[in-house]
Amino acid sequence: MSVQDVKQYLRQYGKENDVRELDASSATVELAAQALGVEPARIAKTLSFKAPDGCILVVAAGDAKVDNKKFKEAFGCKAKMLSAEEVEPLTGHAVGGVCPFANPETVKVYIDVSVKRFASVFPACGSANSAVQMTCDELFGCARAEKWVDVCKSWQAETAAADA
Repeated sequence: MSVQDVKQYLRQYGKENDVRELDASSATVELAAQALGVEPARIAKTLSFKAPDGCILVVAAGDAKVDNKKFKEAFGCKAKMLSAEEVEPLTGHAVGGVCPFANPETVKVYIDVSVKRFASVFPACGSANSAVQMTCDELFGCARAEKWVDVCKSWQAETAAADA
């Protein structure tokens, strides 16, 4: 897959022209945040996990970490990330550009509640130097997400500190 494939996919949602191709790498949360000029937590990282029937993608806030117990409760299997060699064949995207858009139909996408604290977030768009700004509802719809999940930890402490 490529950025062009993702743009074509996002055309059905009227978002193809919102995809930003960056001069700098956005392959990691920190690099994406620097390239976009936003706080790292607003980067919507797409994490790829093994599932009994292929793979599961979980989109989470950039500062969230997967909680193994919550993951197992939600999905009925251990949180085991895909190897670098498995990522592209199973998701259609290369490492650094995995995103919740234009994936094979067998891929199930879930959005973690950690992103809901932001008015908008920035998921990747199929390459290591692309992103699109979306509201959480747009992300959920455009990703054709199965449902919202609560499988991450660590981000709540940031929210509590910001509310204090």
